[in-house]
Parts: sequence; C-alpha cells; structure tokens
Amino acid sequence: MSRTRGVVLRARSGFYTVLTDEGDLVEARLRGRVKKERQASDLAVIGDRVSVERLADGTGAIDAVEPRERRFSRRQPGPRGSWREDVMVANPDLVAVVFACDRPPPNPRLVDRFLVVTEYNEVPVLLVANKVDLVGEAEAQRLFGGYAQIGYEVVYASAKTGMGVEELRARLAGKLSIVTGPSGVGKSTLLNAIQPGLQLATGEVSQVLAGKGKHTTTHAELHALAGGGYVADTPGIRELGLWEIPPSELAWCFPEFREHLGNCAFNDCSHLHEPRCGLRAAVEAGAVSEARYDSYRRMLTGDLAA
Repeated sequence: MSRTRGVVLRARSGFYTVLTDEGDLVEARLRGRVKKERQASDLAVIGDRVSVERLADGTGAIDAVEPRERRFSRRQPGPRGSWREDVMVANPDLVAVVFACDRPPPNPRLVDRFLVVTEYNEVPVLLVANKVDLVGEAEAQRLFGGYAQIGYEVVYASAKTGMGVEELRARLAGKLSIVTGPSGVGKSTLLNAIQPGLQLATGEVSQVLAGKGKHTTTHAELHALAGGGYVADTPGIRELGLWEIPPSELAWCFPEFREHLGNCAFNDCSHLHEPRCGLRAAVEAGAVSEARYDSYRRMLTGDLAA
C-alpha cells in the first residue's frame, strides 16, 4: 500500500472521489480517526486537499484533511436549535454568483448576502447577471449596474443567446471556481453553454414554487473544464445564512463602506444609532447607497424580511 495526496472532486454519502497528484482518480472513504478529529466542521468537501492511503482493492482511505486556505460556507440548522457551518467548497479561487434578471427576479438583499460571504472569506467574486434576453440590456444594467459602480466585476449573460458565455469561460479557465446562486437562475444551463460536455441536469422554473425555481443539482461536484481548472455546480440556495461573521466585522464586508468606517466618533460604532457616525453621514450625503446600508442594517439586526 502507498500514500498519495490529492483534491476531492466529489463528495456523496460518505464516499469521496479524489483526483491524485499523479493524475488518477481514487474512490475513498474517511478513516474513523479523521471523522473524530473533524466533528466540528464538514468532514471533507469538494476542493479539500487530502492525504490518501491506497488500498489493495484499488480504493483509498483518507487519513488526513489539510487545513483550508479559503472556504465558501453558509450557516445551516444543527441539532437542538444550534447552528453549524456548511462548507460548500474548500479553497476556491473564484466564486461566480449567478442571479437572473427575471424568472425569478433578483432579490438585492440576497445578492448582498452572497457578496458579504465572499468578502468575509476573502475569495474573489464575479457577479453574473443571467437571462438578459428576458429584460433587455438597459434593464439588466439598471438592476445590476450599481454593483459595478461599487467595484464588483459584473458579467451580463444569456445562455439562450450566447451573450457573455465566452467572457465567463475565460474567467473560469484555470481556476477552482464555484458557481452558486438561488434556484432557477440558470447556473447549470450557463455551465452547459460554457462546456456542452458537462451535460448538467437543467429544469424549468417550477410554478409550484412561485417562481423560486426548483433544485436540479442535488450534490456538489467539481467538473473539469476543457480550458483547465475545475468548476463546482452547487444546489440552488434560497437563503444564505451568514456563518459566524462577527458583528464588528460585518460593515467591512461592504467594500464601499470601508473608507467611511474610520470617521465615526466611537471606535465600537455599530453604525445604527450612535451620534456622529461616519457611515450614516455618508449614506445621508449620497456617497453610500441607502439600499446597501439597509441590507447591512438587516443583516446586523437579524431582520431578513424582503
């Protein structure tokens, strides 16, 4: 038996497909010791670097999971009213957040929550405005142009017309990327347009779910791209809980807030009600979007109503 290292490409029901550094695929399970050591987090997820012992029957046993440099995670309900971290992808180089211009219409508060998670995890992010063909370019710019003004890279796309497909293909090439966003926004359809051989399952928006979309991806998996790199297609996300972002660091996760955070009278300013708050002054002066500030306020206070 020999030992090798590699990256997890697929995780499902306790079985892991590992691409080894030698270039072959090994189906592996976690050793009991590793399960015991990693009870506080996801045992192993796609993108994790692992150490694998090759067994005589050709399978493998994962005996160590290397520390994660980065992660893209959300908060999930745990036992007895607790919360746990759900790491969707480990060590991503890029998070492509996909929202539709319509069917379903974009929810700006949810867009902001995705962006906050990427900022807190310090992972580069690309915002993809899909289904431009449904509303036209001018309306798509109205819906998403504010994010470009803040400094986010926005790709306007339509899998139906091919708009933005080449640009997106170039941005994903050579990276370990995650394509994420709510259900029904066309993530899998876009990935199929980028590389038809992926043949990912796609589905029409379900009327039963009132336009929210139905899940066509049921587990996360890394797919090899012809241009190099890997992309993860993840199950659609209807909500995105913020995992352990300290309240004192939330404002920093809004990039356009940062230059104003040192202008407050109090070092521990929450930017909600304190006098002489630099951030609220910037909002009143029009230097910071009222909608983005309202997203911050709702995240900080737990008011997640649309």
